[in-house]
Amino acid sequence: MTHPKMLYTYVGIDSHKETHTAVFLNCFCEKLGEITFENLPADFKDFLEKSQQYKLDGTTLLFGLEDVSLFGRGLTLFLRANNQPVKHVNAYLVAQERKNNSYEKSDSVDAECAARCLIYKFDNLPYSEDDKRYHVLRTLVVRRNFIMKSCTSLKTYLHSLLTLDFSDYHKFFSTIDGKTSLAFFAKYPTPNSLNGISIDELSQLLWEHSGGLLGMARAKMILDTVENLPPVHEINGRVIQSTIAQLKYNLQELEYTETELAKVYHEFNVTLTSLTGLDIVAASQFLSCIGDVRKFSIPAKLARYAGVAPSSHSSGKKDIQFASHRGDRELNSLFYTLAVRSISTYEPGHKAFNPFFHNLYHRKRAEGKTKSQSLKCVQRRLVNILWGMLTFGEEYVAPPMISVENYEQKEKPSKKPKKET
Repeated sequence: MTHPKMLYTYVGIDSHKETHTAVFLNCFCEKLGEITFENLPADFKDFLEKSQQYKLDGTTLLFGLEDVSLFGRGLTLFLRANNQPVKHVNAYLVAQERKNNSYEKSDSVDAECAARCLIYKFDNLPYSEDDKRYHVLRTLVVRRNFIMKSCTSLKTYLHSLLTLDFSDYHKFFSTIDGKTSLAFFAKYPTPNSLNGISIDELSQLLWEHSGGLLGMARAKMILDTVENLPPVHEINGRVIQSTIAQLKYNLQELEYTETELAKVYHEFNVTLTSLTGLDIVAASQFLSCIGDVRKFSIPAKLARYAGVAPSSHSSGKKDIQFASHRGDRELNSLFYTLAVRSISTYEPGHKAFNPFFHNLYHRKRAEGKTKSQSLKCVQRRLVNILWGMLTFGEEYVAPPMISVENYEQKEKPSKKPKKET
């Protein structure tokens, strides 16, 4: 009887901007050959033809790429278009394989390690997805994350600039990136620029950009504050105006990106936003990291992929479980953030954002688990729920809850009454 792994010739590919390196192995990890070719569509056909000389009789070529979305995307699309099976080999697995065998790092070694991972993790590695919507969604999510980081850097830099010129600028407006705040500092970037400006003129500016919320009183406070401030060099004002212009552009790009993100998200017809704590942006981030949920046959596989499933170290009668540091760290961070949001409370009355998960967290604390362990239990339950929502297309329905008080009474052993003597 032939073992399923003997039906393939394994091809690990290390992809780069300029060239790709492919290493061919049989099911016993014996090297059959190696090909290095240009990362050009014109060379892909020649590579596939040359690959046939290393294919064992009666087997099928199985390709494994560490990168299927950036430099390796073109090759992945070409191979799939030619009916070749392509699997995504996680970069962490390749690095661990190289480390475990004490290999020196090179393109050839990385390609061979990718092929070895194909053999060792044959059933666990997912096939490369065919749905282009996931690539578009991922592109928008990465773009939004980049803009958000850029906005944070610009706001921090703008704060440092304004602190030098306007010592009490934070009293002027509630936020530094608000519409009124940006309009004011773009027109009056330094105390010098407010010389000769009347209260009526300044209040008119504030009134227009705040929608009538700010006016004469705020204008008087600003002018009184800057009256005794020392003059500054005009270059400071130009730098502030330039920084504000960049920040305004980023905010416009952020609004456009989120609009396009919502359009692509609705094409999937999923129900993730029915879960409390998930808006379209957060749901899109989850969807772009998870991809096609059909590659995870059970929730436990998704939990391992996200690094939420605990790792177990046992010896004899001792069995110690601790948080896993493997898996997709971005997806792990998303589950962590969602878990924290789900157990949080808000004013008034300290009401829970999600009563079920708030209750679950405190029940786990009542069992004696630490805060991190209890939060990990919440993350694990969220994995189950998101997997079910994506698999069956159903909206979130909060499960019935057990109060912490009743749970504690139920768990505590009843004390027998003392006998009278």
